[in-house]
Amino acid sequence: MAQKTNNGANLGFENQMWAAADKLRGHMDASEYKHVVLGLIFLKYISDAFQDKYEQLEATRDTEYTDPEDRDEYAAANIFWVPKEARWSKLQAGAKQPNIGKIVDDAMAAIEKENPKLKGVLPKDYGRSSLDKQRLGGLIDIISKIGLGDEASRSKDVLGRVYEYFLGRFAAAEGKGGGEFYTPQCVVKLLVEMIEPYSGRVYDPCCGSGGMFVQSERFVERHGGRLGDLAIYGQESNATTWRLAMMNLSIRGIDANLGGRNADSFFSDLHKDLRADFLLANPPFNMSDWGGERLRDDARWQYGAPPVNNANYAWIQHFIHHLAPRGVAGFVMANGSMSTNTTSEGEIRKGIIEADLVDCMIAMPGQLFYTTQIPVCLWFLARNKKNGKFRDRRKETLFIDSRNMGALVDRTHKDLSDEEIGKIAGTYHAWRGDKKAGKYADVAGFCKSATVDEIREHGYVLTPGRYVGAAEIEDDGVPFEEKMTALSVKLYGQFAEADRLEAVIKRNLEIMGYGE
Repeated sequence: MAQKTNNGANLGFENQMWAAADKLRGHMDASEYKHVVLGLIFLKYISDAFQDKYEQLEATRDTEYTDPEDRDEYAAANIFWVPKEARWSKLQAGAKQPNIGKIVDDAMAAIEKENPKLKGVLPKDYGRSSLDKQRLGGLIDIISKIGLGDEASRSKDVLGRVYEYFLGRFAAAEGKGGGEFYTPQCVVKLLVEMIEPYSGRVYDPCCGSGGMFVQSERFVERHGGRLGDLAIYGQESNATTWRLAMMNLSIRGIDANLGGRNADSFFSDLHKDLRADFLLANPPFNMSDWGGERLRDDARWQYGAPPVNNANYAWIQHFIHHLAPRGVAGFVMANGSMSTNTTSEGEIRKGIIEADLVDCMIAMPGQLFYTTQIPVCLWFLARNKKNGKFRDRRKETLFIDSRNMGALVDRTHKDLSDEEIGKIAGTYHAWRGDKKAGKYADVAGFCKSATVDEIREHGYVLTPGRYVGAAEIEDDGVPFEEKMTALSVKLYGQFAEADRLEAVIKRNLEIMGYGE
């Protein structure tokens, strides 16, 4: 059985913070209080980082003639400048004041004014009457006890872990229809491990809170690369989620081009000329109101105009359009995308398969997402399957069925373990010819390398279950007759127990006067 994994922080104070934050939920919509809490966490982080640097400069003022009020010292260390009126100590001192909301808003505005990168990013509506100021003050008191931006905390990525923890909890709290800004960490990690973005341009046209970029940077660092080996491009249509992504990336020192504003990728492509080396995405599933009737003749629809009532194949073709000549893409899709023949979708999928773009398809376990119960799959596309880096795999596609993987982390949600992620990604790497991953072999019930002729025979359906078959059942050496005898004894015992219970129930009813 897969080991349970923890995709959030594990620092000892998360539950306390969540309990305080959750008290706000009764007074506002979940999508609102998410930004209240994450905005405060962000403010605490940049204030802590500033204060830590300030104290270092103060300590060397006499010997190295450093000035703790010199803005250039902070810019050189990639630390945001925090003016006096915005430092956390002022917020903490005013936590019990009735005007604490205005104090926070003024601090956010002052930080944006002094740091052009954050212009329009920070939430500034803490002073509104609907926000309970006593609970807001209590939240500030709790956050005050946690070091987030000092050097020791930064080395442990305390803030990053807290942020991921809260993003996951908010996604769960918002439930279906909310939290589309968050892709479960295990899914993001699998996508990144599969396509291995070591260096180059990474693109996500529906980037949510930026999790794909965070995991990509982590992948590079784990493999000896440097922060900055990746050039990051993203886009997000929801204004508040775009701000969330900007904060999420800023706290990690990730310099990303998110277009300067929120915008719809279909109607306002902010990276129109970009051809990405790596594309990672989790687009909204089955969007019916994406405005497709206004985009019938778009240049992106190389394999056919997608239906106006479902954006799945609009997203897929948008991804293909933005891939470099040797680019690879990994993205999440609803399972229906693998087999649908509705309107033009079947023909579009046929065109993509005949163009030999489909490198790998993975059927995922259920219950991974907080926001939908729709079964999902992962698509992996490669512009050039004979690119010199791996073996020539033209006219071949790998199918992986991972539906039996994962373990429940609560009553309704599953998670993939690191070992399971390694097994899936390792299978793909071995298949495409990475010598470090070992030799590939088909495994009944799990993986199968299929030719385009086989895919044609299946009517261009890409569902892994069609190809991998059933898992082989191990022979335990017990003769068939003995198994049947043991099963008969077990069933007889169950029937006998049922008869006994029926007799007891009947006797009790007679005693109560309900007998015949």
